[in-house]
Amino acid sequence: MPGGRLTDQDRQHIAAGLAEGLGYTEIGKRLARPASTIMREVTRNGGPDSYRADRAHEATRHRARRRKQPQPPAPPAPDGGHGRDPRAVQDFTESFTDLLVQQGVPRMMARVMTCLYITDAGILTAADLVQRLRVSPASVSHAVTYLEQQGMLSRERTPGMRRERYVIDDQSWLRSLLATLQMNDALMAASQRGAEVLGVGTPAGARFESTAELLLLVSESHRKAIEEWQHNLAVRNAGRQA
Repeated sequence: MPGGRLTDQDRQHIAAGLAEGLGYTEIGKRLARPASTIMREVTRNGGPDSYRADRAHEATRHRARRRKQPQPPAPPAPDGGHGRDPRAVQDFTESFTDLLVQQGVPRMMARVMTCLYITDAGILTAADLVQRLRVSPASVSHAVTYLEQQGMLSRERTPGMRRERYVIDDQSWLRSLLATLQMNDALMAASQRGAEVLGVGTPAGARFESTAELLLLVSESHRKAIEEWQHNLAVRNAGRQA
């Protein structure tokens, strides 16, 4: 926050400014703070008509105390009798989650995805995820919806029960990649159209033509990789069944 955290005195000035009928921008100028800072402060503490400095200060202190409370460690993932090192599994879980976040996956979605991936069955219920991740059912539901839309997991009903299970398998990345290729193809087609409309002899048209060429090469290489992977997977599965 620019200028450091709001003090009790700052909040008194905010309350006084609101009582005068000043807007967030004017109050912010008086305190050398962005108007957005004043707006967030007022909004989270009752709004312009109900803002009270002492109550806002106490609420902020309470939120700070809650954030400082250490979260209980997540229970270790069941080993399944494979003799795995729990510490190594935990370290890998955290590093893989961080990697997904660096790739642009929201953290809660990355945690759910990793939690499913490290299970041998690749299947967990919402209750399983809540217990293992120590998060709310709403957080799990939101994350699952996001991952399903990205093609990274699927849902299935528990046999004989109404409860859903969430499934991740070795096709998950394939589904996500195919969705990416669809977008790539759409961009390629649009770039080709841009080159035609603007004229390949112009700088703008040439730029679109070059972009279309790159996207075409990307699509072709990815599809070739997918075909090779599917062939190798079929060979491995045939060998296991023999």
